[in-house]
Amino acid sequence: MAGIKVSIERLDGNEDVPLPRYMTEGSAGMDIFAAVEKEEIILPGKRTIVPTGITIALPEGYEAQIRPRSGLAIKNGVTLVNSPGTIDADYRGEIGIIMINHGEEPFIIKRGDRIAQMVVHRAYRVTWDLRDGLDESSRGDGGFGHTG
Repeated sequence: MAGIKVSIERLDGNEDVPLPRYMTEGSAGMDIFAAVEKEEIILPGKRTIVPTGITIALPEGYEAQIRPRSGLAIKNGVTLVNSPGTIDADYRGEIGIIMINHGEEPFIIKRGDRIAQMVVHRAYRVTWDLRDGLDESSRGDGGFGHTG
């Protein structure tokens, strides 16, 4: 699998929080860890931003997508509000994870918990080619549910 080098910085006081990492050899996403100072509780139906204690500097032409962890979703009903969230190559602030509890019980976040995944992708800039009409396709203008 191809790779790129990405600069990362731990914010002061977060030396104990693991850096994002792949949990298996074939993982596409790196797990991201919570850098909360003390336990945080997300009540059912509520949302919060969870700090990660890291900043990154992606190479130009790349983005990082922040995605939910399937285990949190199925076991606890906890997911991400802005999903996938995009981290642009020119963003240098702390990565914050916007979590929501769709479950029936309060959800507790502890320091070092795995809370999301990060997938890094190549991003392309678009130049529009304005036309009076577009090439036909077999789908045409069929929208949601058009295949049954």
